[in-house]
Amino acid sequence: MSNENRGSFTGKIGFVLAAAGSAVGLGNIWRFPYLAAKYGGGIFLLTYIILALTFGFALMTAEIALGRKTGLSVVGAFSRLNKKFSFLGYLAALVPAIILPYYSVIGGWVTKYLVAFCTGKGFVAAGDQFFGEFISSATEPLGWFLIYIGLTALVVLFGVEKGIEKVSKVMMPVLLLLSVVIAGYSLTIPGAFEGVKYYIMPDFSKFSAATVLSAMGQLFYSMSLAMGIMVTYGSYMKKDVNLEGSVTQIECFDTGIAFLAGLMIIPATYAFSNGSPEALGKGPGLMFATLPKVFETMAGGQVIGALFFLLVLFAALTSSISLMETVVSIVCDKLKWTRKFACAIVFIFSVLMGLLSCFGYSIWDNVTIIGMQMLDFFDFITNSVMMPIVAFFTCIFVGYIIKPQAVVDEVELSGKFKRKALFTFVIKYLAPICIIAILVSSVLDAYFGIF
Repeated sequence: MSNENRGSFTGKIGFVLAAAGSAVGLGNIWRFPYLAAKYGGGIFLLTYIILALTFGFALMTAEIALGRKTGLSVVGAFSRLNKKFSFLGYLAALVPAIILPYYSVIGGWVTKYLVAFCTGKGFVAAGDQFFGEFISSATEPLGWFLIYIGLTALVVLFGVEKGIEKVSKVMMPVLLLLSVVIAGYSLTIPGAFEGVKYYIMPDFSKFSAATVLSAMGQLFYSMSLAMGIMVTYGSYMKKDVNLEGSVTQIECFDTGIAFLAGLMIIPATYAFSNGSPEALGKGPGLMFATLPKVFETMAGGQVIGALFFLLVLFAALTSSISLMETVVSIVCDKLKWTRKFACAIVFIFSVLMGLLSCFGYSIWDNVTIIGMQMLDFFDFITNSVMMPIVAFFTCIFVGYIIKPQAVVDEVELSGKFKRKALFTFVIKYLAPICIIAILVSSVLDAYFGIF
C-alpha cells in the first residue's frame, strides 16, 4: 500500500475526533476514576492535568509528527528515519497486536451488559454472582467477544475516511453527550456531594510519589501513547492541518471525558457506599460488579445503566478500531497486502489470541503466568512493561538521534510551534527519567505490591 493510496483524514475535525476516539477508551471510564479515588481525589486530578499538558503533550506531538513526516505506519516510520531504530517500530507494533485481542474480550463483556440493561435485566446483572458466573462460562463470553471484534473489523475494513472517520464523527459527540448527561444525573443523587468535594478539591497532604507515578502511568493507558497508534494516525494527517493545535484538542477531549467519568462514578459510588472509596475497586470489578449495584439503587437506574454501558461501548470501540487499524496499516505497508486481506488476517489472528483471555476465567482458569490470569498478564506486559520501554526509546530517538528540531520542523509546516521550548525540554530530559520511574514502579507493584 503506497503513500499515495493508503488513505487520509479529510481534515482537522476528522483527524482530531478519530485520534481522540483512540485515546478515549476503557482507561478513561473505569481506570481513571478508581486511580483518582485511590490516590487522593483532587490532588490526583490536578497532577494528571499538569502531566497531560507537559509530559503527554510532548510524547503525543512527537508520535504524530513522526507519522506525518514519513507517511508510514510505526514500523516504516522508525526504519525510514534511522535503520538502527527499526527494532523500535517492531516493538511498538507488538503492543497493539497484543492489546487488541484481550481488549476485545472486555469489549464483549461491555456488550453483554449493555444488552442486559436494554432488555430489562440490568438488576439481574447487579447480583453478586452474575459477573463471576458469566466470565466463567465457556461459551457465552466467546459469543460476545466475536460480536465485538467483528464490529471493530467491519469499521476498519471500510478504511480511514469511509470507516474510521465517519464512525468517529458520530460516536465521539454522542459519547460526550452521554458523559455530560450521566455525570449530571450522578450529581443529583443524595449524598453525592461529599464525593464531588473529594474528587475536585486538591488535598495536598495526600500528595506522594505514588500519585505522580500513577498519573503518569495513566497517561499511557488513556492517551494511546507508545503503541504506534498516534504514529499511524499521524501518517493519515494532511500537511496543512495544525499539528500542535490538534494535539491540544485531543488532550482536552481525552482529559475532559476522564474528568466526566470521575463525576459519573465517584459521587455515585460514594453515595452508594456511604463515603467509602474502597468501593471503587480496581479492574473489571468496578465496571461489572460495583456499578450495576449503584444503578440498582437509583431512580431510573435501568435507563441510566443502559446509557452508561452504551457510552462505555462507544469508548471501547473507538479504541479497538484504532488498535486494529494500527496493525492493519503495518501489515499493508510491510507486506503490500490489500486492506481487505490484511483485515481478514488480523481478524483471524486476534480471534485466536483472544481465546487465551476469553477462556482464561473458564476452561483455562488454571493456566497462569507469574501468578496472573492470561488477560491480566497481557494487560501487565503491554501497559506496564512494553509501553514504557517504547516511550523511553522514542524519547531517546527524538531527543538524541534525529534531534527535536526534526519534529519542530514538521510541526511548523502547519503553523508556529508555540510550545517548542517545553517540547524540547520534556522529550530530552524530563520524559526519559519519568518513564524509567514508571517502568520500575510498575514492576515493583506487580511483584511486591509496593505502590
